[in-house]
Amino acid sequence: MSELLSHLIDANKRDWESYIHHEFVRKIGDGTLPRECFEHYLKQDYVFLIHFARAFGLAAFKSKTVAELKQAKDSLSGIVDIELGLHIQYCKSWGISESELFATVESTANMAYTRYVLERGMAGDLLDLNVALAPCIVGYAHVANWLSKQSFLIEENNPYLDWINMYASQDYLSVANAHAAALDNTNLASIDRKRLTELSNSFGAATRLEIDFWEMGLKQS
Repeated sequence: MSELLSHLIDANKRDWESYIHHEFVRKIGDGTLPRECFEHYLKQDYVFLIHFARAFGLAAFKSKTVAELKQAKDSLSGIVDIELGLHIQYCKSWGISESELFATVESTANMAYTRYVLERGMAGDLLDLNVALAPCIVGYAHVANWLSKQSFLIEENNPYLDWINMYASQDYLSVANAHAAALDNTNLASIDRKRLTELSNSFGAATRLEIDFWEMGLKQS
């Protein structure tokens, strides 16, 4: 794991564990999450993906090297050309039509989270943006890895097993590792205390907004 990422997680350990071990996640693991909660989450996640695509467009603008530009382009293309289509198909398996996804009214939790990420990118540099993106991109891999080791995990007849397997897959782990590697472009020892505190605060805020996103799904708010 990235040295910087490890520091950010340790500095926000309580919030990070609340996010990874959230009740929404646990109910996915044991298959008891009400279907309507998951469907609400899926609809909001579609809107979320669109705003994350915008964030990677911003990452391209903030890039200073060809390598950074290429990574931003690949991430943007991954969402627009692949992930959105896969999400639409997955939602269809849950009886959610494409027209329903298009008509989704964005929740306040969704709005707060995605706009925070974009604001961090607009106000800061590429590192600020990547740090704000990290709880989502890296966190989902941590969630799936944690669930796979829990005694309460139900695999047989669990309607959410495909979701768990998707984020536990090598393909998704490669995405999470690539984002962690992007943070490694900055040497932790070279960051002064004030800057490190700013990054930690940003990471912590994004993590709490992830918690709010789970709560939004759980309460269908």
